[in-house]
Amino acid sequence: MTEHPDLAGLQRRLAEFAAARNWQPYHTPKNLVAALSVEASELVEIFQWLTPEESARVMDEPDTAHRVTDEVADVLAYLLQLCEVLGIDPLTALSAKIDRNERRFPAPGREDAP
Repeated sequence: MTEHPDLAGLQRRLAEFAAARNWQPYHTPKNLVAALSVEASELVEIFQWLTPEESARVMDEPDTAHRVTDEVADVLAYLLQLCEVLGIDPLTALSAKIDRNERRFPAPGREDAP
């Protein structure tokens, strides 16, 4: 059984992969953000002309599911590399953002909302 990878381990593997190929000079924040945008656009392309119903079933077709999974992996890889280069802990950043959103957009009818 494959062990579930952790975020730090994945970031380490990505850094080692890039280092082994001497790609670090190209992994500037600007280049990583551009690559992230390209990969996100490739994910959008899969869904571009689907109806909402078709998009909800996109993982039912094996070839399309494989494409979606690969593009999600590419987006996450570039995002994690960007976080590494900029010194951002992505889980801490996400947690803080959720906290801010909970205060900014309280659930309707919640008197105890922050």
